[in-house]
Amino acid sequence: MTDKQSLLLVDDEPTNLRVLRTVLQEQYRLFFAKSGEEALQLLQTEQPDLILLDVMMPGLTGFDVCARLKANPATSAIPVIFVTALKDEMDETKGFEVGAVDYITKPISPAVVRARVKTHLSLVQAQELKQTRLQVIQRLGRAAEYKDNETGLHVMRMSHYAQVLALAYGFSEQKAEDLLHAAPMHDIGKIGIADNILLKPGKLTGEEYTEMQKHPLIGAEIIGDCESDLLKMAKAVALYHHEKWDGTGYPFGLSAEQIPVEARIVALSDVFDALTSARPYKQAWSIEDTLQHIRQQKGLHFEPKLVDLLDENLQQILEIKQRWAE
Repeated sequence: MTDKQSLLLVDDEPTNLRVLRTVLQEQYRLFFAKSGEEALQLLQTEQPDLILLDVMMPGLTGFDVCARLKANPATSAIPVIFVTALKDEMDETKGFEVGAVDYITKPISPAVVRARVKTHLSLVQAQELKQTRLQVIQRLGRAAEYKDNETGLHVMRMSHYAQVLALAYGFSEQKAEDLLHAAPMHDIGKIGIADNILLKPGKLTGEEYTEMQKHPLIGAEIIGDCESDLLKMAKAVALYHHEKWDGTGYPFGLSAEQIPVEARIVALSDVFDALTSARPYKQAWSIEDTLQHIRQQKGLHFEPKLVDLLDENLQQILEIKQRWAE
């Protein structure tokens, strides 16, 4: 079957390769190499999903081969499991240092081999799914840019501001990174707003402004209900980023901690970049004027703690602004 996942088995002892073949051939497509050099040669034309690699081989050892694989971008993501008779803790430490994900000791147990291979292939699939989901989110965020006066650089900057503020607020690195990727979705609902309103150069009428206020609800509907933590965060950001700390925002008039913290962070990040950026309908504000306005809105539009964190992390924010200057 062509849809089977593939494994590369590397061992200088033909007997060991035969044993592994017997254990794995029904479930996987197999490639074989009898030396480190032969394995590296084969990897120039084949891309296995996982490698089972002997450590003690003439010429290049398994450690040598693994180190080369991890140094090469074309093969660095392939998980490597060492299959070895070595039991010294120093050998195991060295194996993990050069990039292996696991060890299986000889003589092998068929059940252990199958279980370890299945586990690590599942981890690879989970990572690929996460990457695919992230790419879809990024492309949806770009779709909103095509409908708006904002630029992709605005979305890039405000997303990185949000990550800085999230870390300062106490988010874990993973949660802050999720916010970096969720923040570009904040205005996805503008896809559903008519161009004559969205792109109007002058002030909106009351009726037009009411229509514009629907974009958080449209954004939440586009993202929908998902099990993914990243998409849940993106939905919260889209739905609540126009709420204000004092309860005067929209669409629900939530206040203070009723507003999800990720949306409070994105709201401040978005406004800071919007004010300090030139648009067809306005000049860029100076950093000083922007900060003065934000401080005046402390406890009104913005959470007081976040305004303080913006001041404390201003240098890092300004470096991001410079890095993605228009």
